[in-house]
Amino acid sequence: MLVRKAWVVVTMSLALYLMVPLAGWNLAAIKDGVWYFNPVAWQLLFVLGGAAAIHGQRPRLPETRPLLRQPLFVSAALYVVVEGALTVLWRWPDLHDAVVPASLQNVLYPISKTNLSPVRLLHFLALAYVTAKLVPDSGWTQNWLAQQSCRMGRFSLEIFCLGVLLAPLADMVNALTDDAFAMQVFTALMGAGLMALLATWLEFNKRLNRPLQAAPA
Repeated sequence: MLVRKAWVVVTMSLALYLMVPLAGWNLAAIKDGVWYFNPVAWQLLFVLGGAAAIHGQRPRLPETRPLLRQPLFVSAALYVVVEGALTVLWRWPDLHDAVVPASLQNVLYPISKTNLSPVRLLHFLALAYVTAKLVPDSGWTQNWLAQQSCRMGRFSLEIFCLGVLLAPLADMVNALTDDAFAMQVFTALMGAGLMALLATWLEFNKRLNRPLQAAPA
């Protein structure tokens, strides 16, 4: 349905996302807790990613205006810079409170990661858009390492689920060594390798399930 009616799926996903701030929707967890990454909210990010991928494959006229004359790019870039500056200011609370007006703080905070705050969601989308505009689809994106990252991106949901399982295991192993730096590097590389292997297997399995095309006469 996302391929045929992307706007319908995005609308439904957005309506579900709005139920988080309006009704406090989340899934229950053990000990009367809730999911740290609220799936009712974070599903919107996956849907938007799929819709963006489908939109990017459609033919469209090339943009002839320079980047600084594209309002959407300028707005997104400014938003990324402002949010980046706010993030840096968090390291110095006194300076943050002196620079950021209290009225603006009341609007921005709290920036919830659990419920994917709109400020956080817009920051991610703006950063993705600016990156897509600034980084050409050639050169470094064609090397082996970038191809592995792209493959994992094509199976983002499966890779995300595997990451959820691997994260507590990595924390446990790191804790056994008192969070030694070498062990943290090892568990990070092992996790990335396992996710890359899963993406490779999923892509191989997808190719096997494709119907064979009849050879031309």
